[in-house]
Amino acid sequence: MQADCLHLYLDYVATNGLVLTPEQRSTLQISLEIVKRNYKFRRVDFWGKIMGLSADYFIVQGTELDELRDRKTLYSLNCLDWMLLSPATDEMIAKSMLVKGRFLGDPSHEYENTAAKKTDEETTDLDINFRIKEEERLTATVEQINREAAVVPRRAFVKTPYEEVHKNRSFEGLSVTEAGKLRSYLYFSKPIKLKRKPLLQKANLEESIDFLNCIDDDALKMFWSLQYERGSKLVILRNLVWLGFTFFHVPETAQYGSLYMGLGEKNMDYPFMM
Repeated sequence: MQADCLHLYLDYVATNGLVLTPEQRSTLQISLEIVKRNYKFRRVDFWGKIMGLSADYFIVQGTELDELRDRKTLYSLNCLDWMLLSPATDEMIAKSMLVKGRFLGDPSHEYENTAAKKTDEETTDLDINFRIKEEERLTATVEQINREAAVVPRRAFVKTPYEEVHKNRSFEGLSVTEAGKLRSYLYFSKPIKLKRKPLLQKANLEESIDFLNCIDDDALKMFWSLQYERGSKLVILRNLVWLGFTFFHVPETAQYGSLYMGLGEKNMDYPFMM
C-alpha cells in the first residue's frame, strides 16, 4: 500500500477490519517520508502489521531501481523508529514454519525447537534441533507472505530488455469485467518456473507483461476470495491461507494496493474451509 496515498487506501480495506488508530496514521505519514529520504528509496509501501502478544510489528517495504529485486523491509514497534530486516533465506523460512504460537513482540526473543524423546518409562530428554530469533521469524514470515499472497493487476508492471521490473506508467486499471476475474491478477514475486500455457492462450501473452505467474494457474486458486464492493466500483481479493491479507483495486483507475494485518501464522485449516 503506497505510503503517499495511505489515508485514502486504508479506507478501501477498512470494511474488512484492517484499520489503524488516528495516531498511528498520522505518525506513519510523517515517519515514512523520513524513511524514504534516509534510505533513498524511490517509493515506500506500508506492508502491514503483525500482531504480537506484548507489541505489534509495523512493516514497510522500500523499493529502489528494480521493483521486484530491490526491495528492502523495515519494521517498527512504535511507527517511529525503523529497523532494517536482513533478507530471508529458504532455511530461515523452513525453521520459522516449525515455530508454533503467536509472535511475542520481542525481536530479541529466541525460540527453541525442542522434541521430547523418551529414554525409558520414567524419564525423557529434550532434543534441541535449532534456535531462531523472533526477528528472523519476522523476516521469514514477511517473505513467505510476499511469495504466496502478494499480487498485482496484470499490466501494472513491465519487464525491460535489461530484465528490470518497473511500474507501467501507461497502466490505467482493469475494466470492471476483467477486474472480477482471477486471471487478471499476477503473483508479485519472482517465479521459480512460469506455468505453461495452452497454445491458444500463449498467442495472447506478452513477454514484457506476462513474466509473473497468474493466480488462475495456481493449484491453490480456490483459496482466493474475490468480490465487488461499492456497486462494482471496488474489487477486494482476500487470501484464505494467510488470513488478514487483502488486496484492492479500483477498476478503470491506477489505484490498487494490498495490506496484511494478522497474527503472522499460516492458516493450516484451509483444506477444511472448502
